[in-house]
Amino acid sequence: MSDHPTPAGDVIERELAVEQAHIDAVYARLAEATRAAEQVATEGRSLFQTDRSSFVREEDGTGLYERDVFAFQSAKRLAVLDAEHEGLVFGRLDRTDGEVRYIGRIGVRDDDYEPLVIDWRARAAEPFYRATPSDPMEVIRRRVLRCRGDRVIGIEDDLLDSDHADTDLVVVGEGALMAALSRARGPRMRDIVATIQAEQDEAIRAPYQGVTVIAGGPGTGKTVVALHRAAYLLYSHRRRFENGGVLVVGPSRVFMNYIERVLPSLGEDSVILRAIGSVAADVLGFRAERVDPAELHAIKGSVRMLPLLRKLVDEPLAEQTAEQARLRVIVKGEVLILTPEKLARIRADVLRYHKLNQGRAAAEQAVLTALWERKPAEIEIEREEFDDLVTDQADYRSFIQSWWPSLTAVQVLGRLSDPGLAVRLADGLLTRAEAELLAGAYAENADWSVADTALLDELAAILGPVIEEAEPDPLLFLADGSEVSEVVTISDRTAVRRESDPFDLVHDTYAHVLVDEAQDITPMQWRMLRRRGGQASWTIVGDPAQSSWPDARESQEALDDLIGRAPNRRFRMSTNYRSPAEVFELAAKVVAQVEPNADLPRAVRHTDIEPILLAATPAEADRVLLDQVTELSGQVAGTIGVICPPSRIAHASQVLGHSELAGLADRINVVTPLEAKGLEYDAVVVVSPDDIVTESPGGVRVLYVALTRPTQRLVTIDLTAAGEPGAWRRALQEG
Repeated sequence: MSDHPTPAGDVIERELAVEQAHIDAVYARLAEATRAAEQVATEGRSLFQTDRSSFVREEDGTGLYERDVFAFQSAKRLAVLDAEHEGLVFGRLDRTDGEVRYIGRIGVRDDDYEPLVIDWRARAAEPFYRATPSDPMEVIRRRVLRCRGDRVIGIEDDLLDSDHADTDLVVVGEGALMAALSRARGPRMRDIVATIQAEQDEAIRAPYQGVTVIAGGPGTGKTVVALHRAAYLLYSHRRRFENGGVLVVGPSRVFMNYIERVLPSLGEDSVILRAIGSVAADVLGFRAERVDPAELHAIKGSVRMLPLLRKLVDEPLAEQTAEQARLRVIVKGEVLILTPEKLARIRADVLRYHKLNQGRAAAEQAVLTALWERKPAEIEIEREEFDDLVTDQADYRSFIQSWWPSLTAVQVLGRLSDPGLAVRLADGLLTRAEAELLAGAYAENADWSVADTALLDELAAILGPVIEEAEPDPLLFLADGSEVSEVVTISDRTAVRRESDPFDLVHDTYAHVLVDEAQDITPMQWRMLRRRGGQASWTIVGDPAQSSWPDARESQEALDDLIGRAPNRRFRMSTNYRSPAEVFELAAKVVAQVEPNADLPRAVRHTDIEPILLAATPAEADRVLLDQVTELSGQVAGTIGVICPPSRIAHASQVLGHSELAGLADRINVVTPLEAKGLEYDAVVVVSPDDIVTESPGGVRVLYVALTRPTQRLVTIDLTAAGEPGAWRRALQEG
């Protein structure tokens, strides 16, 4: 770098201007191509037009065919140009031979046929996905461009080959840290960088078969490594993964928006980005973002819910008397009865081979057979006539409708709002207090939570798709007395309902599933994910020390069930190159009290800025928060995260939004600890750490997440009645 460095803001602005100039040239060329395609379309429409209306000569027919080909090709080209107008260019490669290559969604060339943008599928674009620091493939710097329309709004660099890098080469973003480490004098830093590069490269290029686990503490680059692995797999095994699809799952919509910029090429149709609350949208038709309180989250996520859901499906829709629980029909004066015990056996036999919603026809047939077997021998009647006599009875139809109704997952789960039903079904599975808490949650909330989506997905798998009832027959006699003729077809006579293929899956499936922040996935959510990757290969990214799930044993069992006997491999990211050592030392002491064997990476950056630990009374809280955020806004050039317990998030947002800091809304982000998962900020203010521990599903582990978000400065504010230090600080004294 230069001996007289330019302020960081000026450097970034200058680099953005350079990239904008190239993007402007690309879009100017794109406009020319669009006009040319429109002209071809116009010429195609007018080509070989004839005024003959009675017949078409052979040469005219040929001309019309050529016109249609012209029109088709030009329309196809226009569709491509229109579709790719947004986010056209997303990458740049600076090579060791001095060549600069821009990578985008389609190829664009200038008037001299020189490439302005290289199609990301072309061989020349291969290093954008495959190059790593240990194998840079003649690339010095890889740059990701973040665009909104035709405007460049952000850049992110990876320095891949520091030995060939010019001293004035600008490296922006997280890659700038790697550049600084690479250029540091002395062997120690270079050894660290070489280690980081080697362990990342090994994980990126691991075989796709089975399950690949990428583990490591905060700031070790797990997410970036996993996303580069997804891009590498897509490129190396394109047919398999493009056809089968890749699902990338993260903890929240905020997180998914954040990682979307890392590799824009993952926006291709073959890769689907989903927050965990959106995974089941393929079945449910909606997404969820609301997070349950800690105690409720622990109940809904547990595998104890699985037998409860199954009991709920089998529960009659209404309380039944002993008389209502049996089936009674009369055939030729004889009363035929099926007892509840016999009906239960029929139900169990049918459900052994059918989903509930798809099993009604088989259940009806089994019921009719059981009734036929109870018919006295002296009643002489053909089976077809017998079935007609039974099914024509209103009592029979009413019973079947209540005994085997078509149900939706939403209908079934909503029944748990009845506390009496919830307590009765949960007996032996949940405590009475847990069952009442569950019922109260469903009674009070009109919307579904993130944890509910896994339960609804489980129910959808148990129930199967709802069978659509056939449309009612049209009236034979019209209101005005006129008549219509009825045409009855074979399909009309045989179709009772439109049944879907029983082997069809109601959910989408994928060839590869990448799960980030996997330590937060509940056992019921793992079941939801498995349904979408039953034959898939997996990349699982996480750190148990940051888990928000309280039962580590249950979570590990769910993960072991997923892996099974599949080939599996584990990679550990060992170096924290994001968090300052001063901050991470504090965070490590905190998490050690609940995770003495936590995987703690080495923090290699030192800022000589110690965390600031404050305490305030509730009356002083707003002023202290404003003072600290104001001071930090002048100390760091980038983002400031204000991390609050859920109970304080709305108030903190209001306080900051109505202050003189309102103009810095693009720099200040108020979030809960769970929303902060996977994110980073230049500076962080952690509000009321004790409340974070109390209100979060993972307790101290979630506080550990909050404390490890800053890249430069950390401030904590304890809120206690007397303004004394919070209980969480005891770990620092004991450490």
